[in-house]
Amino acid sequence: MKIGIREIGGGQPAYIIAEMSANHAGDISRAKEIIHAAKEAGADCIKIQTYTPDTLTIDCDNSYFHISDGTWNGENLYQLYQKAYTPWEWQKELFEEAKKAEIDFFSTPFDNTSVDFLEEIGIGFYKIASFELVDIPLIEYVASTGKPMILSTGMATLAEIDEAVEAVKKQGNHNFALLRCASAYPAITDEMNLRTMQNMGDTFGVPYGLSDHSMGSVGAVTAVALGASIIEKHFCLDRSIENPDSTFSMNPMEFKQMVHDIRQAERAIGSVKYGPSEQEKNNLQFRRSIFCVKDIQEGEKLTEENIRIIRPGYGLAPKFYKDVLGQTALEDIQKGTPLAFEMIGK
Repeated sequence: MKIGIREIGGGQPAYIIAEMSANHAGDISRAKEIIHAAKEAGADCIKIQTYTPDTLTIDCDNSYFHISDGTWNGENLYQLYQKAYTPWEWQKELFEEAKKAEIDFFSTPFDNTSVDFLEEIGIGFYKIASFELVDIPLIEYVASTGKPMILSTGMATLAEIDEAVEAVKKQGNHNFALLRCASAYPAITDEMNLRTMQNMGDTFGVPYGLSDHSMGSVGAVTAVALGASIIEKHFCLDRSIENPDSTFSMNPMEFKQMVHDIRQAERAIGSVKYGPSEQEKNNLQFRRSIFCVKDIQEGEKLTEENIRIIRPGYGLAPKFYKDVLGQTALEDIQKGTPLAFEMIGK
């Protein structure tokens, strides 16, 4: 996958997305501050969401539209989205702020009108949220822009993911990635099932990653160790600033530590390389080798009593031990001398 000039996939550093979502808490100044804080914390990208309560649902108060458990227990959908949405009149301004901060910026659209709006302001790529993965008409409309796409797959069956992937491909768009996601807020580690993420990559032949709603960075770092090319994490300035997403978002210090840990994990993963590393080379001397452990006179035979395999590693390699037993010293050899072929003969 390619976003702008950035290659995303095997062998490339993980692309790390800071999801602002509702963490601006209705204040555009705070939204701008989040953009700069995310850049400072090491994010490659800041993401927002483009919807209004009316593009997501209807203003209805019957039981179908009430949340009865979880983080938003007791909320009405319409009222929740009123609290959480990012005003559209902010979004071009936030896009420009991201350019100033030199951080990528993109959004999750939730209907065709939001796609049209984002096209007007020049958004370069798109995200499909897990809950919209079954909205095939929306996916087709986004894919028809020809721009890169990231699709979250929380709750999705393999068949549903396949339908979404085919919807993208039918529009001639092959520049996309899939994210494993546990659509719970917060998600628990026991239900992340990160091996599914690898299987998605193998099944569909595209870059994969993790949209992580769990607390802490264990999930994100583990995902990178399993080959994730993209990590998305909710980002806030301070969880004490109450909003619908604050309880499961990372603050700047936590996010920065996560980025550091991911980059360290990538260095540790490295590449396939046998033989001593640069750091190990000085320790080759402490391997075992064949040494003379008693004084040996010229003409005397080598025996198990006068030569041994010991540390350090300056003598003949241990694999020659049986070959040199019984051979004759061609010179006087002092105890503590590393054995060499030129010292002995048959």
